[in-house]
Amino acid sequence: MLLAGMIAGPLYVMVSLLEVASRDGFDPRRHAWSQLANGDFGWIHSATLIVSGLLVVIGALGWRRSLGSRAWIFLAGYGLSMVAAGIFRADAGNGFPPGSPATTELSSHGALHFLAGAIGFPCLVVACFLVARRMLGTFSRITGAVFGAGFLALVAGRGQAWSLLAFTVAVILASAWITIVSVKLRGAK
Repeated sequence: MLLAGMIAGPLYVMVSLLEVASRDGFDPRRHAWSQLANGDFGWIHSATLIVSGLLVVIGALGWRRSLGSRAWIFLAGYGLSMVAAGIFRADAGNGFPPGSPATTELSSHGALHFLAGAIGFPCLVVACFLVARRMLGTFSRITGAVFGAGFLALVAGRGQAWSLLAFTVAVILASAWITIVSVKLRGAK
């Protein structure tokens, strides 16, 4: 189970970075990674979110056995939010995929995508601070603070380049954190 937690983050980040580099019209200064779920190859990002989210949930079950903390519950909540975000894709817009209008009305799918993040992102922050009590104290607290600040920046920035890039950095850091905690727990067995 801990192996699933080890590979969830790198899988999500690597596939997303490959998509960013290869999808025509995608600009990380103008588009959130979630928008990659749109267009001809959007199924790749949706599937990556779902698979990575399920791996996070499985990893959380491994944390339950190894960590002795309630952090696993919040990590599982984050993983389930990834699954929901993969099922309910973000709306197209700001010219991505190519041909999309600059602005669009929020669809029910887009609203549910945002709701998944609004539930899952705070869960990850809580998990970071709970883990900090047992291991990787400073790194876990910094990860929780950066991820929380990245989420707030995304909301406050409303699509501005600085907010999208700040959240992208936060996602990469949080993905690395999940991997590192899982590796440490697996090594402690």
